[in-house]
Amino acid sequence: MDGRETHESNLPSETEGIAAALAERLAIGDVVTVSGELGTGKTTFVRGACRALGVEGPVTSPTFTIGHRYRGRETNVSHLDLYRFRGLSAAEWGDLEPYFDGAIVFVEWPEAGEGALPPARFAVRIEHRGGDARIVSIADADPRVRHGD
Repeated sequence: MDGRETHESNLPSETEGIAAALAERLAIGDVVTVSGELGTGKTTFVRGACRALGVEGPVTSPTFTIGHRYRGRETNVSHLDLYRFRGLSAAEWGDLEPYFDGAIVFVEWPEAGEGALPPARFAVRIEHRGGDARIVSIADADPRVRHGD
């Protein structure tokens, strides 16, 4: 994938399928940011990617715990939610840094970590389109971040 892709989703399972297709392109060390308003399906998207990466247990929003680490088939998968942050201090980054070691990382609400997070390989934006309809945009966030393309 080069540039930007846009997908329409009318069901959570479709959003998960879009995420699963993206997951096939990811490697250890990749960071994927996932943005959108409350209720757009950010965690649903991450769940679809986690399933494609072999995570079998529940995949839930880490809003109140900040992060979850899952074991997939061949890699660890980290899922961070920065909703409660308004920027990252050095101490807060120190708490988050281990989630990036040896894993593929998904970051919801990445705006709070701007300037502190490692460069993202892909940036996902999910938008409401009325009812259950969503637009899922996936962009190369930093084309310099490549692993095996």
